[in-house]
Amino acid sequence: MIRHLLLAAASALALSVSANAADPVRGVTDTEVAIGTYTDLSGVTVMWGVNNSNAYRMAFDEVNAKGGINGRKIKYIVEDNQYQVPRSIQAANKLINRDNVFAMIANGGTPMNNAVLPEQLEKGVPNFFPLTSARSMYEPLHHMKFGLLSSYYDEMRAGVKYFVEKKGKKAVCAMYQDTDFGRDNMSGVYDQMKAMNLKLVAETTHKPTDADFTASVAKLHDAKCDILVISTIVRDTNQIISAVRKSGWDVDIMGAVASYDTAVAEVTGGGNEGYYCVTSFILVGPEDKRPAVQEFVKNYHALYGKDPNPAAQVGYTGAQLFILAMQNAGRDLTVDSLIGGMEKIKNYHDIFGSPTISFSATKHEGSDQSFLLQVKGGKWVQVVDGPIGYAEGS
Repeated sequence: MIRHLLLAAASALALSVSANAADPVRGVTDTEVAIGTYTDLSGVTVMWGVNNSNAYRMAFDEVNAKGGINGRKIKYIVEDNQYQVPRSIQAANKLINRDNVFAMIANGGTPMNNAVLPEQLEKGVPNFFPLTSARSMYEPLHHMKFGLLSSYYDEMRAGVKYFVEKKGKKAVCAMYQDTDFGRDNMSGVYDQMKAMNLKLVAETTHKPTDADFTASVAKLHDAKCDILVISTIVRDTNQIISAVRKSGWDVDIMGAVASYDTAVAEVTGGGNEGYYCVTSFILVGPEDKRPAVQEFVKNYHALYGKDPNPAAQVGYTGAQLFILAMQNAGRDLTVDSLIGGMEKIKNYHDIFGSPTISFSATKHEGSDQSFLLQVKGGKWVQVVDGPIGYAEGS
C-alpha cells in the first residue's frame, strides 16, 4: 500500500513538473518575442523619443532579417506617451495586459517610469534601459531593473565639482524642471555642493511646458551667480539659454545629458554657443570614418530621412546589448534567463566608443562615467580628454 502511494506521489510530482515546464512564458512563442516601449512621439521630448525608438526598431529589424535570436524574431511595439504620466500609465497597461509583452525597453521619462514601474514589476515584466538617467531606474537594486549609462546624479555631481575646482566658480545657481527628472538632477547638485561646503546662491523651478523664463533669469541674474546649472531637456534648454542671452547676462551655463542634442547645438544664429553639457556618452557624427559607424549612419538616414541624434545612438547601443542578452539567454527564454544573460555582459564596447559597459548580479548600472562637452561652432566639442567624476582624484 505504502509502495503504491509513493509511486502515485512520484507520478503526480513528475506530471506537475512537466506541466510547469510547459507553462507558456508571457510574450514568447516558438517563433516570436514581444517587446514593448512607451515613449514620447509627439510631445515636448519628441526629439528623444522618436529617434531613440527608431534606432531600437532598426536594430531589431536588422537581427530579424538575419533570422532572429535563437529562432525567434522580435515583435517591437511602441506607444506614444507624449511625455505625460497619465498617457504612460495607459500605454503601459496596453503593452502589459493587452499586448502581453515579455519585457519593456527604453520607456521614456523619469516621472513616467516611476509611476509605471511598481505595477510593471509586480506583473513580472522587466524594465531595460529606460530613456532617463534617473537613479531610480536601477536603485534600489532589483533583479528586473537595468540602467544603461551614468545617471543624472553622477553627471551633475561631476560637472559641479569640475566648475568649482577647475574653473574657480563660487556662486552656483540652478534652474530645473519641477518633476522627478529635475529633482533627480538636483539631488546631485545639492550633494556635491554639500561635499564642498557650499550652498546654492539661488534656484528656480518650472514645468516642462513652460515657455517664458524672463522672470526666472532676472531673479538669478540679480543673485550674482557666476555659473548657472540647468536641469532641462531640449526645448526648455533652448528657451532658457535664449532668455539668458537676450537679457545680456554673460554667465556660463551647464546642463546634463537630456540636453545633449543636435537641436541644442545647431540653434539658428549660434545662440547656444558656449553652452556646457555633462553627458554619459559622446555623439559621433556622419564624418566618423569607422566602417561600423558609417554603416549605422547610412542605414538610419535611409530609413528615417535624417542623421541620427544622440538619442538614436543610445538606442542603437541599448538594442545591441538587449540582443546580446537574449543570445546569452539561449533558446529556453524566460525572464530569469534573460536577466542572467544581461548580467553576463562584461566590458562591452559599442561601435561608437562609448564608456565600457558591464553588468552583474549586484550592478545594474552599465557605466558611471561622464564627459564634459561644449557647443562650439554649432557642434558638440569635448572639453576635457577622458571622463570626469566626483570621487576623490577625479
